[in-house]
Amino acid sequence: MFADYHVHTAFSDDSLYPMERVVQDAIGQGIEEICFTDHVDYGVKVDWDSGQRVVYRQGEPMANVNYPRYVREIQRLREIYGKRITLRMGMEFGMQVHTIPAFEALYRRYPFDFIILSVHQVEDQEFWTQDFQRGRTRQEYQERYYKEMLCLVRRFHNYSVLGHMDLINRYDLVGGYPFEKIKPYVEKILREVIQDGKGLEVNTSSRRYQLKDTTPSGEILKLYRALGGEILTIGSDSHRPEHLGVAIQETRAHLKSLGFQSFCTYENMRPVFHPL
Repeated sequence: MFADYHVHTAFSDDSLYPMERVVQDAIGQGIEEICFTDHVDYGVKVDWDSGQRVVYRQGEPMANVNYPRYVREIQRLREIYGKRITLRMGMEFGMQVHTIPAFEALYRRYPFDFIILSVHQVEDQEFWTQDFQRGRTRQEYQERYYKEMLCLVRRFHNYSVLGHMDLINRYDLVGGYPFEKIKPYVEKILREVIQDGKGLEVNTSSRRYQLKDTTPSGEILKLYRALGGEILTIGSDSHRPEHLGVAIQETRAHLKSLGFQSFCTYENMRPVFHPL
């Protein structure tokens, strides 16, 4: 099974990759299954039909997925390409504690196969702009990030996996933060994830960001396995053609070297296990 379970398209505000082109490229690579996981980030972005003002960034609208069009396009592509590739409908929920009600309502509206729970901002402050980190010490922004995630997994349960769990490291300009300092928070989060029957995503974009470790880190993956965690998905976090499918197979080999035996795809929010 060759699957990519973190794929963005032009339905995300930070991608111009047409959905049909994604499907064609995946087929060309021999990918057997992909899951579309376009961005929704309540708190910093609004819905197209919300009636609220849409903010533009570098000429592009910062808005959430146009949900009706998204669902229709996936169905259309399934009808055209369904004999050549399996297409799953997911989303990446960029969540904050105060946005939980909006995501609960969205989840109830559509028949999702898969949901990534990610933390992209806290208190409506973005990581990539350094707005969240500015004015905080490293300890403060690292701990605040994981505290938000812990609150989310305790209160929100309609997700499949935690996306790029240690994302904050990508935007920590100082460099790698000592794992032992955030391990107590990480362990609490992982115990909640496992108890809730959820999993972790291994995000292969660590290669294109030239990070020194995997995402999540080897320490997190080892701790997850030691605590009994088994549910893993692998995704490229692709936004462009050159991202799609990158390092998926190498990541499978790495996970096997850590002692994991399987990875998952999803159907109707249920994991399907495949040998590594």
